[in-house]
Amino acid sequence: MPLISLLPPGMLSPLLLSLVMAAWDVHSRRIPNFLTCGGALAGILFQTLVSGWLGLGQALAGLALGLLLLLLPYALGGMGAGDVKALAALGAWLGPKGIFSVFCFMGLVGGLMSLGILLWNGKLWEFLRQGWNRLVNFLLLRGQKRILLEAMTPGEEKTPGIPYGVAIAAGMVIYLWRGSLFS
Repeated sequence: MPLISLLPPGMLSPLLLSLVMAAWDVHSRRIPNFLTCGGALAGILFQTLVSGWLGLGQALAGLALGLLLLLLPYALGGMGAGDVKALAALGAWLGPKGIFSVFCFMGLVGGLMSLGILLWNGKLWEFLRQGWNRLVNFLLLRGQKRILLEAMTPGEEKTPGIPYGVAIAAGMVIYLWRGSLFS
């Protein structure tokens, strides 16, 4: 039996979309708007055609949740705009329950990827020291003018980023393999 026939109906397109976005992110370190916006519109159209007004509502709710889940990490500089739009596009296909499951799986994979890259580049202890300095700064200087402790240490490099589209695609694959966290 072919693997594709094991997928639930309507899941091949978001799976392929996530894999293409991941490949694009690895190659160019960005996810273009034609994939994210086109993928979102296709998901909304598909859900509306299959399930009518209920499908439209689920697609819009999934899109909004996918956007909101990564908005804070994006605002803090830990995530690119393409990653945010990629999760939103998949949310249009999967609805809110599905995209939240993908988000949870994606977070686990992304954390492991980040840990692996920090270990590979020999920057794990530097990253942990920076995090400790931020925690101490927050605890000791609450309510006062903040002077970042790591700013007092000259010559620090920014920790390396990862193509997070890979973590999103892995989250999608795990979701299709394991199912929703809310079944």
